[in-house]
This record gives sequence, structure tokens and C-alpha cells, in this order.
Amino acid sequence: MASLPIENQTTNNRKSNKKKYFLENVSSKVFLFCALLSVFSLLLIIGFVFYKGSHPFIAEGYSFIDFIFGTDWVPSEDQFGIFPMIVASVYATIGALIIGVPVGLFTAIFLSELAPKSMAKIISPAVQLLAGIPSVLYGVFGLAIIVPFLQNNLGLAKGQSLLAVILVLAIMMLPTIVTVAETAIRAVPKTYREGSLALGASEIGTIFKVVVPAAKSGIMAAIVLGLGRAIGETMAVILVAGNSLIIPTSLTDSMRPLTTNIALEMGYAFGTHQEMLFATGIVLFSFILLLNFVLAKISSRGGN
Repeated sequence: MASLPIENQTTNNRKSNKKKYFLENVSSKVFLFCALLSVFSLLLIIGFVFYKGSHPFIAEGYSFIDFIFGTDWVPSEDQFGIFPMIVASVYATIGALIIGVPVGLFTAIFLSELAPKSMAKIISPAVQLLAGIPSVLYGVFGLAIIVPFLQNNLGLAKGQSLLAVILVLAIMMLPTIVTVAETAIRAVPKTYREGSLALGASEIGTIFKVVVPAAKSGIMAAIVLGLGRAIGETMAVILVAGNSLIIPTSLTDSMRPLTTNIALEMGYAFGTHQEMLFATGIVLFSFILLLNFVLAKISSRGGN
């Protein structure tokens, strides 16, 4: 009779184990399904864009070289050249990096190394809140504040220009750069700082000669992510770019990046015109793919 409770307990344990293993199997299959769904969605988008974008060059005989290096975009006359848009996108992205990277990096250093905790608790959430602002509001801000400022202070007849785009994109990439770089800097072991200070280095010298080099992998990742945000932005750029189909030769020239071209014309385009816009998306996707490749290389190096 005394063995019955033990047998019941054993039976209950077996049932509990079976239930646990069943839940684990179900959970693993759900996770696998989600992962496959993500990959399938990516492949579906890439396949659709490449199918539509490559059709004019394969089936209709358009030259991809002329498409890349052509300077005229006149769909009504069957002219599709995106070189001015490529140059505009590159100029805007590089300009935004020149402004945004130093400001973002110095902000991250201040928040992680120098700011009092009470101040950091206020500034850090405020910077992160920038990431939640819709991009169109950045464009409205640029149109209402930056563009008139450039007109009134630089004497521009039209404030919508490459300089306005650079300033808006620099502001937009700040939360990405600051958040990722701050996390990377905070991850540097305290022993690095203590050792440097013990050897007689100043606090600023320790930051720039020890902490920042130790966090260079995360900082570079922050820069690449900010670069991706800048080159892929659309709505804010539409409002402040001026949308002129010319190669910008100065900061005061109006311009039209790749993303803006797709957004402005996709709504009414059809036939070859629409397919050329998808081809523009392929070029833009290639830029983003290159950025992801660079990010993967940086991440794989770790702290080396």
C-alpha cells in the first residue's frame, strides 16, 4: 500500500515531462515558422523588385550602363538616366555623416562618460524620442524652419536645396548613432578606465585613447546604421530637396535623390516607366546591401 503514492508520483512526473517536452516542441516549431516567414518575406520582396526592375534590360533591350550613367530622366521621351539622383543621394548622405557623426559621437561620449546621472536620465530619453518622430514631421520642420533660415541668412532664392537635405538627415540619424554608440561605450570594462587613470592619463585622454578605441566596433556599427537611415529616407527629403533633376554642384542646388524619385512617380507610372522605377529600387537596394555587408564585416571583427 505504501508504494502507491510513489507510483502515482512517478506517473505524474512522466505526464509533466511529456507536457513539458510537447510545449518545447511546439514552441520551437513556432519560432522556426516565424524565422522562415521573415526569410520568405525578404526573398519575396527582393524577387519581386528584381523581377520588375530587370525586365526592361532583359526583355526590352535597354542599356543598364545608360541607365546608371545617363543624365536625363524624361519618361515621356523614353529617357531613363539616374546618374544625377545617384550623385545627389551620395552627396546628401556624405554631408549628413560629416555633421551627424561628430555630434552623435560626442553626445554618446558625454552621456556615457561625463554627464551626471540626473542629466543623463533626461537627455538620453529625449534623444531616443527623436527616433519615434515620424519622418514626415522632420520634413515639415525642415520646410518651416531650415528652408526659411537658409533663404533669409544665405540669400538663397529657394531654400530647398542640398544643404537643407543634409541638415535634416543629420538630425534624423542622431538617435541611431547616439543610442548604439552609447551602448558600445558603456560596454567597455571599467578596468580599462581605471588602468588608464592609474597610469596618470587625464579623463579626456582616457576617453579618446582608451575607451573610444575599445568601443570602435560598436561605434562603426552606429555610423553604418546611421548611414543606412540617411540613404533610405524619403518623406522628409521630398519636402526640402527641391526635386530638381540636375547634378548638384553646390550646397545651394536643388536635387532629387533615388528614394524621392521612386516616391514621387510610382503613383502614376506604368509600363516601362514603372519598371525603371523598380530598377531604381534595385540600385538603392544595392547600396543598402553594401552597407549591411560592411556592418557584418565590422561586427565580425569584434573589438580587434
